[in-house]
Amino acid sequence: MLKTIIGSAERIATVVGKGVAWLTLLMMVLTCLIVVLRYGFGIGAIALQESVLYLHALVFMLGAAYTFKDDEHVRVDVLYRGFSARKKAWVNIIGGLFFLLPFCFYTAYLSTDYVAASWAVMETSQEPGGLPFVYLLKTLIPIMMALLIIQGIADILKNLGVVLNKHPMMEAL
Repeated sequence: MLKTIIGSAERIATVVGKGVAWLTLLMMVLTCLIVVLRYGFGIGAIALQESVLYLHALVFMLGAAYTFKDDEHVRVDVLYRGFSARKKAWVNIIGGLFFLLPFCFYTAYLSTDYVAASWAVMETSQEPGGLPFVYLLKTLIPIMMALLIIQGIADILKNLGVVLNKHPMMEAL
């Protein structure tokens, strides 16, 4: 049961993370196109510039849970790196319960009215010729929090397995 929950959560993070990772290639192509249009032909393209911004937001916000799952997030591990697996698991459990999850729930809560207000007016770019999807961009905030909550719970459960000496089961994921 525990293995199924953790595996499902990690599959969600993996599918979303690997999916949005491909957007970096599209960002690179669009950035090159913007440079060629601007400096080669003197053509400015606000919508293209904003699309790179949107793609960057998609990659960063939807890839955060995947990065967390693979333990590739920023960590100041001056002490942590020398800890045993069990001590690391305790740090991860405490960090998840008292920092990650409260932050994610609070941010999701705070973003609700912000996103709803944007959807209510179908918010668009303030720039002439910009993209009319600002409300979709803002929707990434609660989606990111939901993905991090799911992955955070999976991480806490996995680390509980380490603390309770059930980690061989967890390694099979």
